[in-house]
Amino acid sequence: METSDEWREWYLLSPAERYRRSQEMWHDFLLLGGSYDPEPDHQSPFFDAEEWRRLSSDGRPGLRVVRRCGI
Repeated sequence: METSDEWREWYLLSPAERYRRSQEMWHDFLLLGGSYDPEPDHQSPFFDAEEWRRLSSDGRPGLRVVRRCGI
C-alpha cells in the first residue's frame, strides 16, 4: 500500500528533517491559496453564523462590521 510506504519514509527521517519538510509543505499550501486561519467549528456553542464570513477568493479578509456599544 502506497500510504504505508509514505508513512514509513516520513518516520525514518530525523526530527530536524521532518520539521524542514513540513515547513516546505506549509509554504506550498499557502502558495496554493491556503490560509493559517482555522476553519470554523459549526458545532461549537460559541459559533455565530451571522458573525462568520468566508475569506474572499484572494485570501484576504473582506470588510468586517465593527460593532460599537454605548457602555
